[in-house]
Order: sequence, then C-alpha cells, then structure tokens
Amino acid sequence: MRHDVQVALMKQLIERLDAGTNVDAGQIRAQSTSTYTDPAQAERERQLFFRGTAQCVGLSGDLPEPGSFITSNDVGVPILATRNATGQFQAFINSCRHRGAIVETEARGTKRRFTCPFHAWTYDPDGALVGLPKPDHFGEVDTECLGLKPLPAEERHGLLFVHPDPDATLNLDELLGAWFNDEFSTWGFDKLVPINRDAYDTACNWKLAMDTFGETYHFSSLHKDTLFNSFHGNVQCYDDDADAGGHSHRMILCRRDIDQMRHLPEDQWDITVAGLPVYWIFPNVILMPFRAGVFLVRAYPTPGDPGRHLSRVDFYMKSELADATGPEAAEINEFITNIAQGFAEIIRDEDYVMGESQQAAANAGALDESLFGRNEPALHHYHDTYAAKLAAAEVAGA
Repeated sequence: MRHDVQVALMKQLIERLDAGTNVDAGQIRAQSTSTYTDPAQAERERQLFFRGTAQCVGLSGDLPEPGSFITSNDVGVPILATRNATGQFQAFINSCRHRGAIVETEARGTKRRFTCPFHAWTYDPDGALVGLPKPDHFGEVDTECLGLKPLPAEERHGLLFVHPDPDATLNLDELLGAWFNDEFSTWGFDKLVPINRDAYDTACNWKLAMDTFGETYHFSSLHKDTLFNSFHGNVQCYDDDADAGGHSHRMILCRRDIDQMRHLPEDQWDITVAGLPVYWIFPNVILMPFRAGVFLVRAYPTPGDPGRHLSRVDFYMKSELADATGPEAAEINEFITNIAQGFAEIIRDEDYVMGESQQAAANAGALDESLFGRNEPALHHYHDTYAAKLAAAEVAGA
C-alpha cells in the first residue's frame, strides 16, 4: 500500500477515535435469514459463485519450486495445481484420462511425475501423459490428446487463481478490479512462505463465516479477552469499488498501537502497526496482511447442506523471517505460536461458535430477518453483492 494512502487511512482512524465515531453505511439493513438456510439458493450460489467463478487456491509460496504441486476439491471439482520445469503455474482437472480416478491424492508436495493409483497412467507437471503400462496390450492411443484436462489458471500478485470450469475464461482484471490490481502489487505476497494451515468444518453457512470478518462492533463483547486487548472495537475505515462497477472492499481495523504511533512523524507511520487491512475478494476470500506476513481465509459451502461449510485459515510469513536462525528463530517460533495459531483459534472458538449459534436459530425459523447496523457496511456490501450476482444470473438465464 502506498505510504500516502496509509497516512490518509490512519488519519481517518485517529479522527474517528477522537470523535467517538465510526464508518457509516447510512442506514440499517434487514437481511432475510433464509439466505443462510434456503437449499435452492445455496445450490445456486455453489454453482455460480464457486464452480462458476475463479477461485484462489493459495499463494505463490505454496508452489515454491519446479515440480511442486497442491490439490484441492473444495468446490467439487478435483484440481491439481503445479509449477512446471520453467516455473510456470498451471492447473488441471485431477482426474485420469483412462478411467477418471483421482491422480494425485496428496494435498501438496514435489514430484516429477503424477501417477494414477488405479492403472499407473503417468503425467508430468505440464499435464502431459508420459507413460502407461503395457501400451501394446491396451491398444493404440494418441497420448498427446490424453493429457490431464487443463483449467484456466493465472498467478498474479503472488496469488494463485484457478477457474474450475475448463471452458471458462479467467478474467482477473474483472475479479480484482483496477483498485486491487494496483494495491496488491505493493504487498509482496509473492515473497511469502506458508507456515500454518488450519481447516474448520463448521455448522454454519459460508456467508455467516464471511459476515464475521465484516465489522469490529463485536470486539468488546465476543473478543473482550482476546482481540480487544490489541484492537479498538467499533472503529474502522471502509472502502469499496461499487461505484466503479466492482465488487471488492477493504476495511482497516484499528490496532491499539495507533495510540503511540500517532505521536511519531508521519513519515514513520505504518498501516501494519496502526491497523490491520482486511481485503475481500468475491466470493469467499479474506486477505489480512500485517507486519510479518498475511492471513488467507477461505470459506466453502458444503454441498447439500446450507447450514454447513469448510473454512481454511492459512498463515504465510515473510521469507526473511522464516529463514532466521539462532535466538531470532526461537523468538519467531514463539510469535508463530502466539499469533498464527492463536488467531486461527479465535476464529474457530469465538467467531464460528457465534456463527453456529446464528445458524441454529435460522434453522429453527426463530426469526424472519436479522439486522446489519449502520456501523457494519461490509455486511451490507457482502449481501448486496451476492443478491445482485444472483439476480443478474437469473436475468441471463443462468
């Protein structure tokens, strides 16, 4: 993030702290609780937002060298993502062209070849079919036509995107918009290495998981013994690109360290000291960069169950910190335990517990609607965007 932008945002936070005000959405918004329970809506979202939209499958550091790979089946399409011998990022349907079995069953690693466990058909990191047993017995086939089926894939700003539909067009200019394409280039996401990974199978709708990242109004109550010790609650910056036809937003949460930093010269101000940027990439990605690295949170709906989802909470660290040795390494390891694991556990044990509570009430039909306050603009934006996308698809006949 450019330093002049950082300073402007921190001045907003300071002004709101001093005035006791917050960002204002302009009105209270009523949200039907059926959005968290309706099976038909859940299936439409899964097809349009997940199988029909490019997905972030990780960061560049997940594929650190030629031959490295990751696999995913979070959206219902088995994906094998690789880095080939020249360093190019590619993705394929992780299904053998012989009988359709999953080729690579491990979550990640480094391999020169990927061999189907069923009949040992073998593929290279470019997806090419490079071997099959007893070809004289099997029959003559054109191996050039039987490579793994490629998926649209692009590596940009250190983020790995794959479209689950092999016939789709991956348009990151549209998905990220001019704003994120500009700002993400300043963070150095491509220099980060993966450190900690968690996955939480949770009894709440995936949008309830997103909602919990949309405001700090709850910090002084739900997080009173955890995050509230480090953050001012109910004060933030918020911006979206809706006026430009986009669907992205950025929040800046307010760290208590701003109380000391405000007395420093402005050329020493640092947004990662005074705040925590929170970026939302449609439909399900939360990126939170801070001094040591970034948190990547992704929520995926559970097929057939609107009241359940899987969240992946991954932490990536700056490579120079990860490579530290001696006493500095011990300090960094303690930091990882306290920050990376601790933050993930707060999501699991505090935020998602509330999500399950909300889901239980919604499942029971206890209330027809819930409310988003004027101080919760990100929640307005999440659900306005989801509703608009569904409506546009319906008009288009999708």
